[in-house]
Amino acid sequence: MSAVQTKGDAKTHRPDRYADTMPEGTKARFKRWFWRPPRAHGDTIPDRTVSSLELFYDLVYVAVISQAAHHVADHVSARAFLDFAVVFALTWIAWVNGSLYLELHGREDGRTRSVVFIQMGILALLAVFAADAGGENGIAFGVVYATFLVFMTWVWDAVRRQDRRDQPLMAPIAGRYEIGMAVSAVVILASVVLPTDARLALWIAYSVGWIGAIALTGWRGQLGSERGLSPTDSLVERFALFTIIVLGEVVFGVVNGISAAEPDVKTIGTGILALWLGFGLWWIYFDILGRRRPRRDGPALATWILTHFPITLSIAAGGAAMVSLIDHAHDPTTPEATSWLLAGSVALGLVAQAATSTALADAERLALVYRPLSAAMVAGAVAALVVGWARPAPWILVVLLVTILSVVWFVAVSRFLAAGSWGEGAAEAD
Repeated sequence: MSAVQTKGDAKTHRPDRYADTMPEGTKARFKRWFWRPPRAHGDTIPDRTVSSLELFYDLVYVAVISQAAHHVADHVSARAFLDFAVVFALTWIAWVNGSLYLELHGREDGRTRSVVFIQMGILALLAVFAADAGGENGIAFGVVYATFLVFMTWVWDAVRRQDRRDQPLMAPIAGRYEIGMAVSAVVILASVVLPTDARLALWIAYSVGWIGAIALTGWRGQLGSERGLSPTDSLVERFALFTIIVLGEVVFGVVNGISAAEPDVKTIGTGILALWLGFGLWWIYFDILGRRRPRRDGPALATWILTHFPITLSIAAGGAAMVSLIDHAHDPTTPEATSWLLAGSVALGLVAQAATSTALADAERLALVYRPLSAAMVAGAVAALVVGWARPAPWILVVLLVTILSVVWFVAVSRFLAAGSWGEGAAEAD
C-alpha cells in the first residue's frame, strides 16, 4: 500500500516537480505574456501590419452580415431594408470598436488573443439571431449585443487604468469612452422589453448617437492626434479588409440566386452580369480610395471613418438584391423593390465614396484628379437612380449599372494618368 501511495503521490505532484525544473523566471515571463496590460494611448507601432488574428476576427462578421442580408434577400421591401440597415449599423459599430481597440491597444500576446476570441464567441452567437433581428429575433439579438457591449466596457476599462498610469492626460478621454460603452449596453438591454417598432427606433437612435459621437470627437480634434488614433497603413488596411468582407456578399448573393432559381442560360447569364457589378464596385473602391491614407486632422479622419459605413452598407445591400434579381431573370421588368434596392445601393455607394475622397491626403495633392472625379461619382449616382426608376429587365438593369461604374472608373484612370500618379499606392498623410 505504501508503494502505491508513493507512486500516486508522484503522479499527483508531477506538474510541480516539472515546474521546479523550469528556467528561473519562465513562469513570470509566461504570466506577463498572457496578461500584459493593453498598450497605452500614444504607444503607436509605426510599421504595424494587420495580424492574422485581426483577419480571423473579421471573418466572424461575415456570418453576422450574411445572416442579416439573407433576410432582406428573401423579403425585398422598404421595411426589410430598414431592418437590415439598422442591424448592419449595429454590426459596423461593433466592428469599429473591436478593430480600433486592436489598432490602438492590441499586442501580440495571450491577453489580446483571449479578448478577441471572447468577442468572436459572442459575435458568432449574435449571427444566429441576425436574421430577422428587426422582428421576431429582436429580443435575443438585443441581449447578445448588450453582452458584447458589457464585455467591451470591461476591455476599455483596462485601457483607462493603463492610461491613468502611463498617459494621465488621456485617462479622462478613455474614461468617457468607457462610460459611453456602459450606457450603450444599458440602452440596448432596455430595448429588449420594448415592442418591435419601438425597439427598432431605439436602435436607430443608438446608431445615430454613435455616429454623432465619432463625428464630434473628430471635430474636437481628438482624432488624428499623436496620442490618439492616427491614419496608419494598418488602419487603412483594416477598413479595406472590411470592404472586401461585404464585397463577398455580392458573390454570395449571385451564387444563392443561381442556386435557388432554374439554372438556364438567361438565369446564369444574369447572375454572371451581376457578378461583374461586384467586380466594378471592387475596382472603383480600391483604385480610388483603397490603400490611400486620410489626412491626419480630426475632421478628415472622422469623415473617412464614417463614410465607410454607407459604402459598406450599400455593397452588402446590393449583394442581397442579387438573389431577387436573378430569381426574376425572365421577367420583362425588374420588380420595383429589387430595382430600387440594387440601383439605390450603387447610387449610395458612389455618393459615399465621393465624400470619402474629400478626406484623403491625395485630395489636396491631386486636386485635379479628385475634384472632377467626385463630380463624376455624383453624376453616376444620379444616373443609377434613373436606371432604377426605369425598371428595365434584370439583365439590362445590371448592364446599365456596370456601364455607369465603368464610366466613373475611366474618368478616374484618365485623370490619374494625366497627373502621372496612376498606381502609386498608399499616399502619406500630411
